[in-house]
Amino acid sequence: MKIDSIDTLLTEELRDVYDAEKQITKALPKMMKAAHSQELKHALEEHLEVTKGQIFRLEEIFDLIDEKPRSHPCAGMKGIIAEGNEMLQADKRQSHENLMDAAIISAAQRVEHYEIAAYGTLRTYAEMLGNDRVANLLEQTKKEEAEADRKLSEISGRLLTAERQGSQEETENGRMTGNGRSRSPHAKASARSRRA
Repeated sequence: MKIDSIDTLLTEELRDVYDAEKQITKALPKMMKAAHSQELKHALEEHLEVTKGQIFRLEEIFDLIDEKPRSHPCAGMKGIIAEGNEMLQADKRQSHENLMDAAIISAAQRVEHYEIAAYGTLRTYAEMLGNDRVANLLEQTKKEEAEADRKLSEISGRLLTAERQGSQEETENGRMTGNGRSRSPHAKASARSRRA
């Protein structure tokens, strides 16, 4: 690969992100299958459809710059997806469903952040080349990735809040005495001082 101009840099990085998007279309169904939350499953399914549209948009961009839509292996995305797969292999018997889903979201957001950076850079190259049509298409994809990231953050927040509340309830239930009343640490200390 010889990069001797902004044009060739744009083309090579488009090929890189083209491959990244194809990798994502294979990874998202696995995440959907592993997810417990219906809201998360729906968000991932929705983003899979958006990603397919982004691949078609990249093919349109290749056409606009008179290049064939070819992939260049994206090692960065391969590593991010491999890391995400490790989370999917966690022992589900020992994990809370909300925490597992939060881990899936963490993996998905790493993907989104990689893409936001890539598309932002590509848009800048297109702007420098004066290719407004390509720049606008790349900005559209960047906005879609940012919106997916925002939705995932909201879902993660709800899942982790529910997990925390569930843990607090378990802790409170663990403090219940035989007569069904909760005893605070202060009450326990008072009881010990009275016995002394």
